[in-house]
Amino acid sequence: MEALLRWAAELGVSDSPTAPSPSSCLGRSLLIADFPDAGGRGLAAARDLRRGELVLRVPRAALFTSDRVMDDDPGIASAVANYRPRLSSIQTLIICLLAEVGKGKSSNWYLYLSQMPTYYTLLATFNDFESEALQVDEAIWVAQKALCGIRSDWEEATPLMKELGFKPKLLTLKSWIWAFATVSSRTLHIAWDDAGCLCPIGDLFNYAAPDDENSSVDEDRDDMMHQETNKMLAQTDLDSSDRLTDGGYESANEYCLYARKRYRKGEQVLLAYGVYTNLELLEHYGFLLSENPNEKVYIPLDLDLYTISTWPRDSLYILPTGHPSFALLCSLRLRTTPTNRRKALSHHIYSGSLLSVENELEVLKWLVKKCEETLQQLPSTIEFDESLLVHLCNLQNSTSCIIGIDEPIFEREFAAFFRSHGFELDCSIHSKLPVHIQRSLERWILAVQWRCSYKRTLTKCIAHCISLVHELSLQQNQQ
Repeated sequence: MEALLRWAAELGVSDSPTAPSPSSCLGRSLLIADFPDAGGRGLAAARDLRRGELVLRVPRAALFTSDRVMDDDPGIASAVANYRPRLSSIQTLIICLLAEVGKGKSSNWYLYLSQMPTYYTLLATFNDFESEALQVDEAIWVAQKALCGIRSDWEEATPLMKELGFKPKLLTLKSWIWAFATVSSRTLHIAWDDAGCLCPIGDLFNYAAPDDENSSVDEDRDDMMHQETNKMLAQTDLDSSDRLTDGGYESANEYCLYARKRYRKGEQVLLAYGVYTNLELLEHYGFLLSENPNEKVYIPLDLDLYTISTWPRDSLYILPTGHPSFALLCSLRLRTTPTNRRKALSHHIYSGSLLSVENELEVLKWLVKKCEETLQQLPSTIEFDESLLVHLCNLQNSTSCIIGIDEPIFEREFAAFFRSHGFELDCSIHSKLPVHIQRSLERWILAVQWRCSYKRTLTKCIAHCISLVHELSLQQNQQ
């Protein structure tokens, strides 16, 4: 890591508005630190940071892009040109990444590439058992679709990789999935390439979900005093209100990243990649959040619900609080309105107004029934899942391979898990699970965490609706 920080400093990467130290690109604003319960390795504040303050500059010369690789290696550029436009920008970046990996220590990017994860937990890496562990049809379909798309891209790109003389190991689907996961989870947006860029040091930031509560009124008032100074330090002609949420490639030919809120010394400095549900985070980045303000839970809905209103399907969901989305509530109110009255009352419904106590009671009872039916159709209860999750985490953190496995209630799950790997558990031989089993266990945990979150939200929705039914029934009886 020290060698990587020196290499990055030589390329001009710096957490200072001035020239970086020749020994390290970090130290003034950021430090590398470990956060075991919040993303693992990440970046900590080296001092108190203001909201909106420039914390990292990465010049274009330090960004890993397909055009940079092809500029350095005309052979790759020539071969890729022969296959365009059949290859997408993402396929091209993946090929460039694998080409540099194949060069080993002779690659200009060796120090950077050697620090990358050796495996990922994106949905595309899930095997059949791990995908089925999600339990919800929509989530299983997303996982299967992701792998199918990646396999298709790999098959299209294989002739070019063979032409470039890739080593057999780099021609495998496994290597392609690794490179795809690297691109999916680590790239930042740039205007000149849809695939984005890999940003050394910048990709060490862990994720924070964007929301509207990142700063207090006091922070905003304090930061206004520093706005002009911060513009000068950033060396950019972009006003802070025009920047992307946490940064972007700016006119100074640098990728500039900013503190998204006020940080105290030692706190983890986080970066918002965008607005994602937990399923989307799993699909693109390989993790999820226990508290995700942007979570959306979808339940099976009758087809007529999609046709009687103008709301798009992806707006009909349940919030993490258990409340139905505005669009879902409006659609259900319209659906429970007599057909001959819908047109006349639609403007009233779309304004968010309650039509009548009777209509609202029908809507709420329908939601309760639908959520209960959805939960009943899933293979396990939330209580079972939460207990299983505790045992899985204990097993993951244990040096013994028998922790939690000998529980009769989980015997079927563990048997299916080990059978999916063709693995016979013999604790006289294995004091700890083999590495590939441990990695699969990590993905299984993510699947169970996701389905627990899904079921909790439906449970909250049932409780919320029942509470409102009780209140409305009392009002009705008092009238």
